[in-house]
Amino acid sequence: MVRIGYTMMTEQAGPRELVAHVVGAERAGFDFSVISDHSFPWLDAQGHAPYAWSVLGAAAQATRDIPLMTFVTCPTFRYHPAVIAQKAATMQLLSGGRFRLGLGSGENLNEHIVGGGWPAAHVRLEMLEEAVGIIRSLFGGEYVSHHGPHFDVENAKLWDLPDEPPPIGIAVSGDRSCELAGRHGDLVIATEPERELLTAFDAYGGTGKPRVGQLPVCYDTDRDAAVARAHEQFRWALGGWPVNAELPGPASFAQASAHTRPEDVADAVPCGEDVDAFVEAVRPYAEAGFTEIALVQIGGDSQEAFLGWAETKLLPALREL
Repeated sequence: MVRIGYTMMTEQAGPRELVAHVVGAERAGFDFSVISDHSFPWLDAQGHAPYAWSVLGAAAQATRDIPLMTFVTCPTFRYHPAVIAQKAATMQLLSGGRFRLGLGSGENLNEHIVGGGWPAAHVRLEMLEEAVGIIRSLFGGEYVSHHGPHFDVENAKLWDLPDEPPPIGIAVSGDRSCELAGRHGDLVIATEPERELLTAFDAYGGTGKPRVGQLPVCYDTDRDAAVARAHEQFRWALGGWPVNAELPGPASFAQASAHTRPEDVADAVPCGEDVDAFVEAVRPYAEAGFTEIALVQIGGDSQEAFLGWAETKLLPALREL
Protein backbone atom coordinates (compact mmCIF):
# COMPACT_ATOMS: atom_id res chain seq x y z
CA MET A 1 0.00 0.00 0.00
CA VAL A 2 1.29 3.45 -0.90
CA ARG A 3 2.16 5.58 2.13
CA ILE A 4 0.67 9.08 2.14
CA GLY A 5 2.64 11.94 3.62
CA TYR A 6 2.14 15.56 4.60
CA THR A 7 4.38 18.47 3.57
CA MET A 8 5.41 21.22 5.96
CA MET A 9 5.90 23.89 3.29
CA THR A 10 8.11 26.52 4.84
CA GLU A 11 7.35 28.97 2.03
CA GLN A 12 3.75 29.43 3.17
CA ALA A 13 3.68 29.36 6.98
CA GLY A 14 5.66 30.53 9.99
CA PRO A 15 7.60 28.22 12.29
CA ARG A 16 5.05 27.84 15.08
CA GLU A 17 2.30 27.22 12.56
CA LEU A 18 4.36 24.56 10.77
CA VAL A 19 4.83 22.65 14.01
CA ALA A 20 1.11 22.85 14.75
CA HIS A 21 0.40 21.60 11.23
CA VAL A 22 2.58 18.51 11.55
CA VAL A 23 1.02 17.73 14.93
CA GLY A 24 -2.34 17.89 13.15
CA ALA A 25 -1.04 15.69 10.33
CA GLU A 26 0.03 13.02 12.81
CA ARG A 27 -3.36 13.19 14.49
CA ALA A 28 -5.12 12.95 11.12
CA GLY A 29 -3.27 9.73 10.29
CA PHE A 30 -0.67 10.73 7.70
CA ASP A 31 2.07 8.12 7.37
CA PHE A 32 5.03 10.52 7.30
CA SER A 33 5.93 14.17 6.91
CA VAL A 34 8.47 16.11 4.87
CA ILE A 35 9.66 19.70 5.08
CA SER A 36 11.02 22.07 2.45
CA ASP A 37 14.29 23.87 3.24
CA HIS A 38 14.16 27.39 1.79
CA SER A 39 15.66 30.81 2.31
CA PHE A 40 13.02 32.41 0.02
CA PRO A 41 9.42 31.69 -0.96
CA TRP A 42 8.82 30.98 -4.64
CA LEU A 43 6.41 33.93 -4.86
CA ASP A 44 5.89 36.91 -2.57
CA ALA A 45 2.28 35.81 -2.07
CA GLN A 46 3.50 32.77 -0.10
CA GLY A 47 5.25 35.08 2.31
CA HIS A 48 7.43 32.85 4.52
CA ALA A 49 10.80 31.11 4.80
CA PRO A 50 11.65 30.10 8.40
CA TYR A 51 14.70 27.95 9.14
CA ALA A 52 13.63 24.39 8.44
CA TRP A 53 16.04 22.73 10.87
CA SER A 54 14.73 24.65 13.87
CA VAL A 55 11.21 23.67 12.84
CA LEU A 56 12.30 20.04 12.56
CA GLY A 57 13.74 20.05 16.07
CA ALA A 58 10.52 21.46 17.45
CA ALA A 59 8.45 19.02 15.40
CA ALA A 60 10.46 16.09 16.74
CA GLN A 61 9.53 17.10 20.27
CA ALA A 62 5.90 17.96 19.51
CA THR A 63 5.08 14.68 17.72
CA ARG A 64 5.38 11.07 18.82
CA ASP A 65 5.50 8.70 15.87
CA ILE A 66 5.29 10.42 12.49
CA PRO A 67 8.52 10.09 10.46
CA LEU A 68 10.18 13.35 9.41
CA MET A 69 12.32 14.14 6.36
CA THR A 70 13.90 17.08 4.56
CA PHE A 71 12.45 17.48 1.06
CA VAL A 72 15.04 18.56 0.25
CA THR A 73 18.18 20.10 1.72
CA CYS A 74 21.03 21.27 -0.50
CA PRO A 75 24.33 20.35 1.24
CA THR A 76 26.63 22.30 -1.07
CA PHE A 77 26.12 26.08 -0.89
CA ARG A 78 24.27 27.56 2.12
CA TYR A 79 25.36 24.57 4.20
CA HIS A 80 28.68 22.75 4.27
CA PRO A 81 28.20 18.96 4.18
CA ALA A 82 29.97 18.55 7.53
CA VAL A 83 27.38 20.86 9.09
CA ILE A 84 24.56 18.89 7.46
CA ALA A 85 25.96 15.66 8.91
CA GLN A 86 25.87 17.12 12.43
CA LYS A 87 22.35 18.49 11.99
CA ALA A 88 21.04 15.20 10.59
CA ALA A 89 22.63 13.11 13.34
CA THR A 90 21.13 15.41 15.97
CA MET A 91 17.70 15.20 14.33
CA GLN A 92 17.87 11.42 14.33
CA LEU A 93 18.53 11.51 18.08
CA LEU A 94 15.84 14.10 18.81
CA SER A 95 13.24 12.20 16.80
CA GLY A 96 14.06 8.80 18.26
CA GLY A 97 15.15 7.36 14.94
CA ARG A 98 12.38 8.65 12.67
CA PHE A 99 14.35 11.14 10.57
CA ARG A 100 15.45 10.77 6.95
CA LEU A 101 17.85 13.16 5.26
CA GLY A 102 16.59 14.18 1.83
CA LEU A 103 19.26 15.86 -0.28
CA GLY A 104 19.30 17.60 -3.66
CA SER A 105 21.47 19.79 -5.86
CA GLY A 106 19.50 22.90 -4.87
CA GLU A 107 17.89 25.93 -6.45
CA ASN A 108 19.43 29.29 -7.18
CA LEU A 109 16.43 30.82 -5.37
CA ASN A 110 17.83 29.66 -2.03
CA GLU A 111 21.54 29.13 -2.53
CA HIS A 112 22.44 32.50 -4.07
CA ILE A 113 22.37 34.21 -0.68
CA VAL A 114 25.93 33.13 0.23
CA GLY A 115 27.35 34.70 -2.93
CA GLY A 116 29.03 31.59 -4.29
CA GLY A 117 27.59 31.84 -7.78
CA TRP A 118 25.43 29.26 -9.49
CA PRO A 119 27.41 26.75 -11.56
CA ALA A 120 26.11 24.48 -14.31
CA ALA A 121 23.93 21.51 -13.41
CA HIS A 122 26.68 18.93 -13.94
CA VAL A 123 28.94 20.79 -11.49
CA ARG A 124 26.14 20.95 -8.92
CA LEU A 125 25.74 17.18 -9.18
CA GLU A 126 29.49 16.67 -8.76
CA MET A 127 29.28 18.77 -5.61
CA LEU A 128 26.30 16.79 -4.35
CA GLU A 129 28.08 13.48 -4.85
CA GLU A 130 31.12 14.70 -2.96
CA ALA A 131 28.92 16.08 -0.19
CA VAL A 132 27.09 12.76 0.25
CA GLY A 133 30.43 10.99 0.64
CA ILE A 134 31.52 13.42 3.36
CA ILE A 135 28.22 13.04 5.23
CA ARG A 136 28.39 9.24 5.15
CA SER A 137 32.00 9.30 6.35
CA LEU A 138 31.04 11.44 9.33
CA PHE A 139 28.10 9.16 10.11
CA GLY A 140 30.74 6.48 10.65
CA GLY A 141 31.82 8.19 13.87
CA GLU A 142 35.53 8.59 13.19
CA TYR A 143 37.62 11.68 12.57
CA VAL A 144 37.29 12.79 8.97
CA SER A 145 39.64 14.90 6.87
CA HIS A 146 38.84 15.46 3.23
CA HIS A 147 40.35 17.62 0.52
CA GLY A 148 38.36 17.32 -2.68
CA PRO A 149 37.59 19.35 -5.77
CA HIS A 150 34.76 21.23 -4.06
CA PHE A 151 35.03 20.77 -0.28
CA ASP A 152 37.58 20.65 2.50
CA VAL A 153 37.03 18.98 5.84
CA GLU A 154 39.69 19.24 8.53
CA ASN A 155 39.71 16.79 11.42
CA ALA A 156 35.92 16.68 11.85
CA LYS A 157 34.01 14.26 14.06
CA LEU A 158 30.41 13.85 15.18
CA TRP A 159 30.28 13.38 18.94
CA ASP A 160 26.55 12.66 19.22
CA LEU A 161 25.57 9.86 16.86
CA PRO A 162 22.43 7.72 16.77
CA ASP A 163 22.74 3.94 16.77
CA GLU A 164 21.50 3.99 13.18
CA PRO A 165 22.36 6.97 10.97
CA PRO A 166 19.47 8.61 9.13
CA PRO A 167 18.79 7.13 5.69
CA ILE A 168 19.81 9.44 2.86
CA GLY A 169 17.40 10.24 0.04
CA ILE A 170 18.53 11.90 -3.17
CA ALA A 171 16.30 13.99 -5.43
CA VAL A 172 16.36 13.15 -9.13
CA SER A 173 15.29 14.82 -12.36
CA GLY A 174 17.44 13.14 -15.02
CA ASP A 175 19.77 10.25 -15.75
CA ARG A 176 22.86 11.62 -13.99
CA SER A 177 20.99 12.33 -10.77
CA CYS A 178 19.37 8.88 -10.98
CA GLU A 179 22.83 7.35 -11.21
CA LEU A 180 23.93 9.30 -8.15
CA ALA A 181 20.80 8.27 -6.23
CA GLY A 182 21.07 4.62 -7.21
CA ARG A 183 24.70 4.39 -6.18
CA HIS A 184 24.69 6.56 -3.06
CA GLY A 185 21.10 6.91 -1.83
CA ASP A 186 18.99 4.80 0.50
CA LEU A 187 15.86 6.13 -1.22
CA VAL A 188 14.98 8.31 -4.20
CA ILE A 189 12.96 11.54 -4.28
CA ALA A 190 11.10 13.04 -7.25
CA THR A 191 8.37 15.61 -7.85
CA GLU A 192 6.98 14.16 -11.09
CA PRO A 193 5.30 10.75 -11.59
CA GLU A 194 7.81 9.67 -14.21
CA ARG A 195 8.36 5.91 -14.35
CA GLU A 196 11.54 6.50 -16.38
CA LEU A 197 13.22 8.11 -13.38
CA LEU A 198 12.51 5.10 -11.20
CA THR A 199 13.62 2.70 -13.93
CA ALA A 200 16.93 4.53 -14.18
CA PHE A 201 17.24 4.59 -10.38
CA ASP A 202 16.80 0.81 -10.34
CA ALA A 203 19.33 0.34 -13.14
CA TYR A 204 21.98 2.14 -11.08
CA GLY A 205 21.37 0.13 -7.92
CA GLY A 206 18.12 1.41 -6.49
CA THR A 207 16.04 -1.75 -6.79
CA GLY A 208 14.03 -2.37 -3.64
CA LYS A 209 14.72 1.03 -2.11
CA PRO A 210 11.88 3.42 -1.19
CA ARG A 211 10.82 6.03 -3.73
CA VAL A 212 9.14 9.20 -2.51
CA GLY A 213 7.07 11.55 -4.67
CA GLN A 214 5.31 14.83 -3.97
CA LEU A 215 2.02 16.26 -5.23
CA PRO A 216 0.52 19.75 -4.71
CA VAL A 217 -3.21 19.83 -3.91
CA CYS A 218 -5.61 22.62 -2.97
CA TYR A 219 -8.57 21.63 -0.84
CA ASP A 220 -11.41 24.09 -0.29
CA THR A 221 -15.18 23.69 -0.09
CA ASP A 222 -15.30 26.49 -2.67
CA ARG A 223 -13.54 25.19 -5.78
CA ASP A 224 -13.22 28.66 -7.31
CA ALA A 225 -11.45 29.85 -4.16
CA ALA A 226 -9.15 26.84 -4.32
CA VAL A 227 -8.26 27.53 -7.95
CA ALA A 228 -7.61 31.20 -7.18
CA ARG A 229 -5.36 30.34 -4.25
CA ALA A 230 -3.46 27.71 -6.22
CA HIS A 231 -2.89 30.20 -9.02
CA GLU A 232 -1.79 32.96 -6.66
CA GLN A 233 0.68 30.82 -4.72
CA PHE A 234 1.66 27.83 -6.86
CA ARG A 235 1.66 28.84 -10.52
CA TRP A 236 5.48 28.87 -10.42
CA ALA A 237 5.48 25.06 -10.30
CA LEU A 238 4.30 24.77 -13.89
CA GLY A 239 7.67 26.08 -15.10
CA GLY A 240 9.35 22.70 -14.71
CA TRP A 241 12.48 21.83 -12.81
CA PRO A 242 15.10 22.95 -15.37
CA VAL A 243 13.64 26.46 -15.09
CA ASN A 244 12.81 26.41 -11.39
CA ALA A 245 16.35 25.50 -10.39
CA GLU A 246 17.82 28.49 -12.19
CA LEU A 247 15.72 31.56 -11.36
CA PRO A 248 17.21 33.78 -8.63
CA GLY A 249 14.22 35.15 -6.69
CA PRO A 250 10.45 35.53 -6.26
CA ALA A 251 10.30 38.42 -8.74
CA SER A 252 11.78 36.16 -11.42
CA PHE A 253 9.21 33.45 -10.71
CA ALA A 254 6.43 36.03 -10.84
CA GLN A 255 7.65 37.24 -14.22
CA ALA A 256 8.15 33.71 -15.58
CA SER A 257 4.61 32.72 -14.58
CA ALA A 258 2.90 36.00 -15.53
CA HIS A 259 0.99 34.39 -18.40
CA THR A 260 0.00 31.23 -16.52
CA ARG A 261 -3.79 31.20 -16.24
CA PRO A 262 -5.86 29.90 -13.31
CA GLU A 263 -7.24 27.17 -15.56
CA ASP A 264 -3.69 26.06 -16.37
CA VAL A 265 -3.00 25.58 -12.69
CA ALA A 266 -6.34 23.82 -12.15
CA ASP A 267 -5.40 21.34 -14.88
CA ALA A 268 -2.21 20.45 -13.00
CA VAL A 269 -3.38 20.68 -9.37
CA PRO A 270 -6.53 19.03 -7.97
CA CYS A 271 -8.67 21.80 -6.49
CA GLY A 272 -11.86 21.77 -4.42
CA GLU A 273 -13.33 18.94 -2.35
CA ASP A 274 -13.93 16.18 -4.90
CA VAL A 275 -12.16 13.23 -3.29
CA ASP A 276 -12.12 11.31 -6.57
CA ALA A 277 -10.19 14.11 -8.29
CA PHE A 278 -7.52 13.98 -5.58
CA VAL A 279 -7.30 10.20 -5.78
CA GLU A 280 -6.91 10.35 -9.55
CA ALA A 281 -4.09 12.88 -9.16
CA VAL A 282 -2.26 10.51 -6.81
CA ARG A 283 -2.83 7.44 -9.02
CA PRO A 284 -0.07 8.18 -11.60
CA TYR A 285 2.52 8.19 -8.81
CA ALA A 286 1.34 4.82 -7.54
CA GLU A 287 1.24 3.38 -11.04
CA ALA A 288 4.75 4.69 -11.78
CA GLY A 289 6.06 2.78 -8.77
CA PHE A 290 6.31 5.37 -6.01
CA THR A 291 5.98 3.81 -2.57
CA GLU A 292 5.36 7.11 -0.75
CA ILE A 293 3.63 10.32 -1.85
CA ALA A 294 3.78 13.56 0.15
CA LEU A 295 0.85 15.92 -0.41
CA VAL A 296 1.33 19.69 -0.35
CA GLN A 297 -1.82 21.54 0.68
CA ILE A 298 -1.54 24.99 -0.89
CA GLY A 299 -2.17 27.94 1.43
CA GLY A 300 -0.79 28.34 4.94
CA ASP A 301 -4.14 29.43 6.34
CA SER A 302 -5.98 26.41 4.90
CA GLN A 303 -4.09 23.63 6.67
CA GLU A 304 -6.48 23.00 9.56
CA ALA A 305 -9.47 22.58 7.26
CA PHE A 306 -7.46 20.35 4.92
CA LEU A 307 -6.26 18.12 7.74
CA GLY A 308 -9.80 17.62 9.05
CA TRP A 309 -11.06 16.74 5.57
CA ALA A 310 -8.08 14.48 4.92
CA GLU A 311 -8.69 12.53 8.10
CA THR A 312 -12.35 11.83 7.40
CA LYS A 313 -12.50 11.73 3.59
CA LEU A 314 -9.24 11.79 1.65
CA LEU A 315 -6.97 9.40 3.55
CA PRO A 316 -9.59 6.61 3.74
CA ALA A 317 -10.07 6.89 -0.04
CA LEU A 318 -6.34 6.87 -0.71
CA ARG A 319 -5.86 3.77 1.44
CA GLU A 320 -7.86 1.90 -1.17
CA LEU A 321 -5.63 3.04 -4.05
